Amino acid sequence: MHNPESFRGIFFHIKEGITYLNHAAISPLSKPVTDSVVKYLNNRSSNSIDNFDFLTEQLFSTKEKLARLFGTVPERIAFVDNTSDGLNILANGLDWKTGDRILLNTMEFPSNVYPFMNLERRGVEIDFIEPYNNTIPLEKIMPAVTPRTRLISISHVQYLNGFLTDLEALGAFCRKHGIIFSVDVIQSAGAAPIDVDKTKIDFLASGSHKWLMGPEGVGFIYLTEEIQSRITQAYVGWTSVSNYFERMRDFKLELDPTARRYENGMLNSAGIIGLGASLDVLFDVGIESIREHILDLTDHLIAQLDERDITYITPSDRSERSGIVSFKPVDTEALVQVMTERKVHTAVRGECVRVSPHFYNTIEEIDILVNCIDECMKVEKV
Repeated sequence: MHNPESFRGIFFHIKEGITYLNHAAISPLSKPVTDSVVKYLNNRSSNSIDNFDFLTEQLFSTKEKLARLFGTVPERIAFVDNTSDGLNILANGLDWKTGDRILLNTMEFPSNVYPFMNLERRGVEIDFIEPYNNTIPLEKIMPAVTPRTRLISISHVQYLNGFLTDLEALGAFCRKHGIIFSVDVIQSAGAAPIDVDKTKIDFLASGSHKWLMGPEGVGFIYLTEEIQSRITQAYVGWTSVSNYFERMRDFKLELDPTARRYENGMLNSAGIIGLGASLDVLFDVGIESIREHILDLTDHLIAQLDERDITYITPSDRSERSGIVSFKPVDTEALVQVMTERKVHTAVRGECVRVSPHFYNTIEEIDILVNCIDECMKVEKV
């Protein structure tokens, strides 16, 4: 059984008395991450200043870890700046025809909407599905598909309420109907298992600063060889070609056969190395163990909300839920004030307070939040 206490010592904010429950926004950096980044920066500043060979090894090592996370090979992974950059590679690379359609939903974060809406200037039409009971079930997706639907893009986990998409069912549906299946995993990678082969994902994009607990400005994509063959690459750089270091003078634009072709130049090296260190921590815990622990924490919070008749928009069924619970307090402003005084970090999204614990959080920390809720409710009753 997972024991969060054995990992709490690597997080600095705990020593400051902070109860951090906001990993769906941005995660704190652990000591292994900061140590790896500081070591790299120290070497760049005084020791191994020109460390290109070392850097190449480290970047590939992190790519191997990402491949392990998603059940693929490192050659199918490329680093980008962020999720939006990754999705733009797909959106702007396909050969769209006027009247082609893309299927999205109205709960999505803008990163998984704007790159596709931008294609309307090329005659592509966007169809939006409305949520059903705060979920996007396959039964609501299927009727919205038309003969011109070429792509479905969806977040594995919806940022607002934590709804968990059944990727395996949706992926099988897309594959059967010849629809490109694109998934934004920034709210699930590091918190839930993802197997790109089993789920038949064609294209995946994410950043690293949420549940993966890495630095900002480190994104990545996964794509199949088949989808890569259908993408006309809009941007290229000196590292996009095969054997780029040995071929700087021949100017032959022969793109690398792997996903590395989308890495156009120097990358966020310190950030990628930090991500590699964070992945080591997550693997030490185990992704399955992380998911179960997070669900136990959110089960406890939902039970406490039920006892207090507090409305929440998160699915109660564990099979439809991730690490996010969003609820509607009687007085959001008052609750935020109390949480600030108690050093409890959550997020406000619309009418809701969004809570998102991770693998090192404890039941006791959930109860600290619940005590803040109780304090506000007592004030209301008075």
